[in-house]
Amino acid sequence: MNNKDKFELYGRLLREWSKKMNLVAPSTLADIENRHFADSAQLADILPTGVNVIDLGSGAGFPGVVLAILGFNVTCIESIGKKTAFLTEVKEQLKLDNLTVYHGRVEDFIKETPVNPDTTVFTARAFAPLIKILDYVARTKCRLFLLKGREIESEVATAKTKYKFDYRLVPSKTGDGNIIIIEKHR
Repeated sequence: MNNKDKFELYGRLLREWSKKMNLVAPSTLADIENRHFADSAQLADILPTGVNVIDLGSGAGFPGVVLAILGFNVTCIESIGKKTAFLTEVKEQLKLDNLTVYHGRVEDFIKETPVNPDTTVFTARAFAPLIKILDYVARTKCRLFLLKGREIESEVATAKTKYKFDYRLVPSKTGDGNIIIIEKHR
């Protein structure tokens, strides 16, 4: 199955499962390709090659599943059982051996799983405010690549009251948000 086929199947599964549960806003189902797939895929252009990606609060799999389809080794962390079941079904149907689905809370995963900051990065989309994400991952020293909205400067200002970090913003190719890349957080 090529990537085009995988994205088509992923879209079908997302539409089917969304009839039974809230995976994404219903208004976005008509434009899954741009609103969810392309938005998530833009991370592939800026992620370092060969890294392991840990996707925080994966929900319907954005950006984690998209990055797995594009060849990255990804762990999707999701605490809601129904969403974990969806992610597991997607992994099996798309035959994504490079995707791991972790059913549990982000803070538990971080406590249980040693990560190497040289080879591991965190991603997230529509997960939590920046300061909360840093609360979860600060001790790991891993880089973050987060899809964020227009309010990112406000989130940065709030996070800087508690943490020191270097960051840069990359304008989104698919909307009016940004990708924030955070390095050297302490």
